[in-house]
Amino acid sequence: MSLRSSSTFASLAVPNFRMYVSGALVSNIGTWVQRVAQDWLVLQLSGGSAMAVGVTTALQFAPALVLSPWGGLLADRFDKRKMLMFTQSWMALSAVALGVLAIAGVATTIDVYIFAVVFGIGAALDAPARQAFVSEMVGTERLTNAIGLNSSAFNAARLIGPGIAGLIIAAFGSGWAILSNGVSFLAFLLALAMLNEAKLVRSEPLPRAKGQVREGIRYVAARADLLIALGVGFAVGTFGLNFQMTNALMVRNEFHLDAQMYGLLGTVSGIGSLLGALLAARRKSSPGLRFVVTAALVFAVFNVASGLAPTPLLYGLILPAVGLSALMALTATNMYVQMHVDPQVRGRVMALYMTVLMGGTPIGAPLLGGLAEWLGPRASLVGGGIIQVAVIAVVLALVVVRVQSGRSEGITGIPPASRFAKLAPISAISSSRTAD
Repeated sequence: MSLRSSSTFASLAVPNFRMYVSGALVSNIGTWVQRVAQDWLVLQLSGGSAMAVGVTTALQFAPALVLSPWGGLLADRFDKRKMLMFTQSWMALSAVALGVLAIAGVATTIDVYIFAVVFGIGAALDAPARQAFVSEMVGTERLTNAIGLNSSAFNAARLIGPGIAGLIIAAFGSGWAILSNGVSFLAFLLALAMLNEAKLVRSEPLPRAKGQVREGIRYVAARADLLIALGVGFAVGTFGLNFQMTNALMVRNEFHLDAQMYGLLGTVSGIGSLLGALLAARRKSSPGLRFVVTAALVFAVFNVASGLAPTPLLYGLILPAVGLSALMALTATNMYVQMHVDPQVRGRVMALYMTVLMGGTPIGAPLLGGLAEWLGPRASLVGGGIIQVAVIAVVLALVVVRVQSGRSEGITGIPPASRFAKLAPISAISSSRTAD
């Protein structure tokens, strides 16, 4: 069966996207190696402090709160490929620097905190451009499939990365694992450099004007469906997607296992995530909003179940379901948002999505780390799942109030971008949506 005829791999028939995904896979493997190694390094340096791991995670994602909206504006305004080459180089250098410090034996917890912020700055600017760039490689027709396959590459890396990290940490130490991530960025940079620019489906660059970040916020605020999707993303990202922290705490502090088992359990979780991404890639159309909400609630339930698992074996058996449900929720939300916005505002809307998805981590990670310190590692999973459900319920209630007061458009019958006449640069292209 050819790539062109397979619905699961249809977007791989596009040479640019095929090259991009290949480079991203190698780079993402390195990223997961660093995530595992970084948390393990913090546990070693801090004497097993759950709060220290939570703070590290929070600091790495804190820049997203401030910089992601500006990253989205830059993605709408400038060449996304060149922007990605800059951000990828930034993250590569920060990984190399931290790896060298750890290998030299002079790294401290404060050093890890500092480089978590530095790495997070690059990631905050990188994420919106990466999300928006996918449509420029494959166009609208294959976008749903490409989003799913992009997630598949990320989660194939999540499947492979933790196991490699466990082996490297056990054989050479955390520093070498972190350093390997710096080297892995070269694959993605090479792929970006080799893309055929003539084949890219460029969206019209956004002209410079005042208030463009606020313009993107108003666009989302006027849409009840996008508010719900971003609210779900916030709940999942803030209180559910803390695997690197919760797994480290469960393995080391609850089950008293070693780094290799930590890597193995991370790989087991990745099996479910990869399956979820492949299932998402088979979609021929965007999932509905009801599916987005339901998938997030199912993920919360499995998070709670994993926290209640009495033995490492049962914990490991539940992890694939956690990974599967997490990926279904994430990919459904991502697809919905990307497929329901205008091309010229996509970068800014995706930046807001990445802000709520990752920017909430500075809130969730310390909170869940504190729960783990106070009540034990299981509380970070059980409490996270319960809070996630509560936040989604609050979001739905608040959006209903906005719709009833006329501040947001109802979910059914969402009008085209021309409805938002005050958003001049967006409404100006409402009649030419084929730009992406």
